[in-house]
Amino acid sequence: MPRKELKPRERRGMPDPDYKYQSVLAARFIGRLNFCGKKMTGERIFYTALKLIQDKMKEEPLAVFTRAIENVRPLLEVRPRRVGGATYQVPQEVRPERGATLAFKWILAAARAKTGKAMSERLAEEFMLSSKKEGTAMKKREDTHKMAEANQAFAHYRW
Repeated sequence: MPRKELKPRERRGMPDPDYKYQSVLAARFIGRLNFCGKKMTGERIFYTALKLIQDKMKEEPLAVFTRAIENVRPLLEVRPRRVGGATYQVPQEVRPERGATLAFKWILAAARAKTGKAMSERLAEEFMLSSKKEGTAMKKREDTHKMAEANQAFAHYRW
Protein backbone atom coordinates (compact mmCIF):
# COMPACT_ATOMS: atom_id res chain seq x y z
CA MET A 1 0.00 0.00 0.00
CA PRO A 2 1.58 3.29 -1.06
CA ARG A 3 2.03 5.96 1.60
CA LYS A 4 1.28 8.72 -0.86
CA GLU A 5 -2.09 9.08 -2.49
CA LEU A 6 -2.06 7.90 -6.11
CA LYS A 7 -3.08 10.26 -8.89
CA PRO A 8 -6.20 9.34 -10.85
CA ARG A 9 -5.51 7.08 -13.84
CA GLU A 10 -6.37 9.81 -16.37
CA ARG A 11 -3.73 12.15 -14.96
CA ARG A 12 -0.89 9.66 -14.39
CA GLY A 13 1.89 10.13 -16.92
CA MET A 14 0.14 13.01 -18.67
CA PRO A 15 2.29 16.05 -19.41
CA ASP A 16 1.17 19.60 -18.75
CA PRO A 17 -0.50 21.35 -21.73
CA ASP A 18 1.84 23.00 -24.23
CA TYR A 19 2.47 26.70 -23.76
CA LYS A 20 1.21 27.92 -27.14
CA TYR A 21 -2.12 26.12 -27.67
CA GLN A 22 -2.82 24.81 -24.12
CA SER A 23 -3.39 21.33 -25.55
CA VAL A 24 -2.39 18.14 -23.73
CA LEU A 25 -2.56 16.23 -27.04
CA ALA A 26 -0.02 18.61 -28.58
CA ALA A 27 2.24 18.28 -25.50
CA ARG A 28 2.11 14.48 -25.75
CA PHE A 29 2.98 14.65 -29.47
CA ILE A 30 5.91 17.00 -28.81
CA GLY A 31 7.18 14.56 -26.18
CA ARG A 32 7.00 11.73 -28.73
CA LEU A 33 8.71 13.89 -31.37
CA ASN A 34 11.74 14.51 -29.11
CA PHE A 35 15.12 14.15 -30.81
CA CYS A 36 17.69 12.68 -28.40
CA GLY A 37 16.11 14.49 -25.45
CA LYS A 38 16.08 17.87 -27.21
CA LYS A 39 12.57 19.04 -26.44
CA MET A 40 13.12 22.54 -27.83
CA THR A 41 13.98 21.05 -31.22
CA GLY A 42 10.80 18.97 -31.12
CA GLU A 43 8.74 22.03 -30.20
CA ARG A 44 10.30 24.07 -33.01
CA ILE A 45 9.54 21.34 -35.58
CA PHE A 46 5.95 20.92 -34.34
CA TYR A 47 5.09 24.62 -34.23
CA THR A 48 6.70 25.21 -37.63
CA ALA A 49 4.61 22.37 -39.05
CA LEU A 50 1.44 23.94 -37.62
CA LYS A 51 2.42 27.31 -39.10
CA LEU A 52 2.88 25.66 -42.52
CA ILE A 53 -0.57 24.06 -42.18
CA GLN A 54 -2.09 27.47 -41.42
CA ASP A 55 -0.40 29.00 -44.47
CA LYS A 56 -1.42 26.21 -46.87
CA MET A 57 -4.92 25.26 -45.67
CA LYS A 58 -6.10 28.63 -44.28
CA GLU A 59 -7.60 26.70 -41.39
CA GLU A 60 -7.03 26.51 -37.63
CA PRO A 61 -3.84 24.36 -37.37
CA LEU A 62 -4.69 22.77 -34.01
CA ALA A 63 -8.04 21.62 -35.43
CA VAL A 64 -6.26 20.01 -38.40
CA PHE A 65 -3.79 18.32 -36.01
CA THR A 66 -6.60 17.03 -33.75
CA ARG A 67 -8.61 15.79 -36.75
CA ALA A 68 -5.53 14.00 -38.11
CA ILE A 69 -4.96 12.21 -34.78
CA GLU A 70 -8.65 11.27 -34.52
CA ASN A 71 -8.65 9.90 -38.07
CA VAL A 72 -5.50 7.82 -37.60
CA ARG A 73 -6.43 6.55 -34.11
CA PRO A 74 -7.27 2.81 -34.39
CA LEU A 75 -10.37 1.31 -32.80
CA LEU A 76 -9.21 -2.34 -32.97
CA GLU A 77 -5.85 -4.07 -32.94
CA VAL A 78 -4.65 -7.66 -32.82
CA ARG A 79 -2.65 -9.06 -29.92
CA PRO A 80 -1.02 -12.48 -29.81
CA ARG A 81 -2.50 -15.07 -27.41
CA ARG A 82 -0.91 -18.43 -26.86
CA VAL A 83 -3.51 -21.18 -26.43
CA GLY A 84 -2.55 -24.85 -26.33
CA GLY A 85 0.73 -24.52 -28.21
CA ALA A 86 -0.73 -22.31 -30.95
CA THR A 87 -0.45 -18.54 -31.12
CA TYR A 88 -3.58 -16.72 -32.29
CA GLN A 89 -3.89 -13.10 -33.32
CA VAL A 90 -6.83 -12.02 -31.18
CA PRO A 91 -8.62 -8.74 -32.05
CA GLN A 92 -9.15 -6.35 -29.15
CA GLU A 93 -10.50 -2.85 -28.69
CA VAL A 94 -7.93 -0.10 -28.17
CA ARG A 95 -8.11 2.25 -25.17
CA PRO A 96 -8.20 5.94 -26.21
CA GLU A 97 -4.76 6.72 -24.69
CA ARG A 98 -3.13 3.81 -26.51
CA GLY A 99 -4.97 4.73 -29.71
CA ALA A 100 -3.55 8.25 -29.60
CA THR A 101 -0.06 6.87 -28.90
CA LEU A 102 -0.31 4.54 -31.90
CA ALA A 103 -1.54 7.43 -34.05
CA PHE A 104 1.47 9.54 -32.96
CA LYS A 105 3.82 6.68 -33.73
CA TRP A 106 2.37 6.01 -37.19
CA ILE A 107 2.29 9.68 -38.22
CA LEU A 108 5.89 10.18 -37.11
CA ALA A 109 7.03 6.99 -38.86
CA ALA A 110 5.34 8.13 -42.08
CA ALA A 111 6.90 11.60 -41.83
CA ARG A 112 10.37 10.22 -41.05
CA ALA A 113 10.18 7.76 -43.97
CA LYS A 114 9.86 10.60 -46.49
CA THR A 115 13.04 12.28 -47.67
CA GLY A 116 14.12 15.45 -49.40
CA LYS A 117 12.34 18.02 -47.22
CA ALA A 118 12.69 19.46 -43.74
CA MET A 119 11.06 17.45 -40.96
CA SER A 120 8.52 20.21 -40.24
CA GLU A 121 7.39 20.16 -43.90
CA ARG A 122 7.06 16.37 -43.91
CA LEU A 123 5.13 16.46 -40.64
CA ALA A 124 2.79 19.21 -41.91
CA GLU A 125 2.17 17.22 -45.09
CA GLU A 126 1.35 14.07 -43.09
CA PHE A 127 -1.02 16.02 -40.80
CA MET A 128 -2.83 17.48 -43.82
CA LEU A 129 -3.11 14.10 -45.54
CA SER A 130 -4.31 12.39 -42.35
CA SER A 131 -6.92 15.07 -41.74
CA LYS A 132 -8.31 14.28 -45.22
CA LYS A 133 -8.17 10.51 -44.46
CA GLU A 134 -5.30 9.89 -46.88
CA GLY A 135 -1.60 9.11 -46.56
CA THR A 136 0.67 6.43 -45.14
CA ALA A 137 -0.54 6.67 -41.53
CA MET A 138 -4.16 6.16 -42.62
CA LYS A 139 -3.08 3.13 -44.67
CA LYS A 140 -1.46 1.67 -41.54
CA ARG A 141 -4.73 2.17 -39.62
CA GLU A 142 -6.74 0.49 -42.39
CA ASP A 143 -4.29 -2.45 -42.45
CA THR A 144 -4.64 -2.84 -38.67
CA HIS A 145 -8.44 -2.85 -38.93
CA LYS A 146 -8.35 -5.36 -41.81
CA MET A 147 -6.12 -7.65 -39.74
CA ALA A 148 -8.57 -7.44 -36.83
CA GLU A 149 -11.52 -8.20 -39.12
CA ALA A 150 -9.70 -11.17 -40.66
CA ASN A 151 -9.01 -12.65 -37.20
CA GLN A 152 -12.52 -12.08 -35.85
CA ALA A 153 -12.92 -15.87 -35.53
CA PHE A 154 -10.43 -15.86 -32.65
CA ALA A 155 -12.25 -13.14 -30.70
CA HIS A 156 -13.48 -15.69 -28.15
CA TYR A 157 -9.88 -16.16 -26.95
CA ARG A 158 -9.67 -12.65 -25.51
CA TRP A 159 -9.58 -12.28 -21.73
